[in-house]
Amino acid sequence: MKKNRPSGMFGLTIVLAGQAISILASGMTGFSLAIWVFQRTSSATSLGIMQSAFVLPYLLVIPLAGVMVDRYNRKLMMMVSDLAAGLGSVAILILLFMDNLQVWHFYVINIMIGLGNAFQWPAYSAAITTMVPKEQYGRANGMMSFVQGGPNVVAPLLAGALLPVIGLQGILMIDIATFALAIGMLMFVHVPQPAQTVDGQEGRGSLIKEAAFGFKYIFKRPSLLGFVVMLFFANLFLGFPNSVQVPLILSRTGNDSLILGAVQTAGSLSWTLGSVLMSVWGGPKRRIHGVLLGWTGYCLIGNILFGLGRGLDIWIPSILVAGLGANIGVATAQAILQVKVAPDVQGRVFSARRLLTWFPDTFTPVLGGMLADYVMEPAMQNGGWAANLFGWMVGTGPGSGMAAMMVVFGALTILALMSGYVFPQIRNMESILPDHDQIEKFEEVVVT
Repeated sequence: MKKNRPSGMFGLTIVLAGQAISILASGMTGFSLAIWVFQRTSSATSLGIMQSAFVLPYLLVIPLAGVMVDRYNRKLMMMVSDLAAGLGSVAILILLFMDNLQVWHFYVINIMIGLGNAFQWPAYSAAITTMVPKEQYGRANGMMSFVQGGPNVVAPLLAGALLPVIGLQGILMIDIATFALAIGMLMFVHVPQPAQTVDGQEGRGSLIKEAAFGFKYIFKRPSLLGFVVMLFFANLFLGFPNSVQVPLILSRTGNDSLILGAVQTAGSLSWTLGSVLMSVWGGPKRRIHGVLLGWTGYCLIGNILFGLGRGLDIWIPSILVAGLGANIGVATAQAILQVKVAPDVQGRVFSARRLLTWFPDTFTPVLGGMLADYVMEPAMQNGGWAANLFGWMVGTGPGSGMAAMMVVFGALTILALMSGYVFPQIRNMESILPDHDQIEKFEEVVVT
């Protein structure tokens, strides 16, 4: 029966098509729920708590999720992540019909969705390795990026058009139906399980031991550890400009939501175009150049040039170009790991890598906001110390402190990325670390 089911790039395309439809509907739901919450609270803090309620459980659970992905059927784990998000929408719909929906319910439901999504990224990333040949990893990751970002180009527009007609209940019902569709398309496809390797056998044990194995795997390999440390510092610095981009636009434009929407739409469109590019191209032959130069281009244009801009004439072109670099960086970084890490331990290693590199995201949004509100913005006014340093670049009006932050932290992120060329363990990691299929062939010869 499995032989008759689609697999390979065709099977992956079917799976991702179902995900694209589901993510589009989920984007409509997220847009509608944000409006619902803000209309009742008029509080940006409430929206921030919703995001934290998703991110913190996600990062806490993802090492254990990686164990489950490696231990059990990966297609089943992919279904679990979709089912958890679908149940969250079902719970909201029931509470809405009962006229008992309250803001705090979203915090609890987002915790549940965050727990389910902890399975999604390692499961889908590891599934790519067993479904397509390694030469296609760059293209497959580009397709996955398109699915994750492309629907967000039109989701707010569709939600805005449908919300007055079918209401929040109708949006939620569409969302639930698309979850069922995504799971059904996933069931239709054959997702091969990885062959057992020596690395996989070494990592067997208790749940805690297997969760720790992903970190142990990274720390035992200097090239991989250096790569992760570099990404940690890049994400640490990048978190600050990311945290002030929206308030910067609003401050510079007198709270013009139309301009903010135009910039965000351009960002989603740029991500989509970058995904299409990677799906067709697959990235450079030496993928480390895609990581370092792609992200450097993003920071140079999307942070520094964007921070120097004062309006749409700079913001739109810079965000359109910057998103291409970011997508190349994301897809090639993931392709490197998919080529180098044994398939039967990828769930644990990918989860450990995400926890280590995403950890700054738990605190940089808060620190970035505080730095802008209490230090940089006041210091750029009335001849403050920051105005003397940065005023000639970004001006001294509202938003100038945040603009200076984008320039400075964008430059620091570039320095972190360029360290990858300084250290040969990172620069040459693709030749230092053997491909996982080469390791498997060597082990087969030894056993024989």
